[in-house]
Amino acid sequence: MPIYEYSCEACGAHHEITQKITDEPLSVCPSCKGTLKKMISSTSFVLKGTGWYATDYASKDKKSCGDSGSSASSAKPSKETVTAE
Repeated sequence: MPIYEYSCEACGAHHEITQKITDEPLSVCPSCKGTLKKMISSTSFVLKGTGWYATDYASKDKKSCGDSGSSASSAKPSKETVTAE
């Protein structure tokens, strides 16, 4: 179940409440019976595993970032500039 953060407008208390997504938001402070305001907070969501980085989608024709010594990786870029017309 997600943890929601609330702040009391009367006493300034900060509450972290575990609720179902379908539960109605709390409106009464458990400390002072004042009005609660639901806060927006950052999550601890972390993407783990393969497929989350640009290097994971590289084509099979290209060398991996760790390869060294190939002529393609040591070639200097051309000084020519192409402009769209």
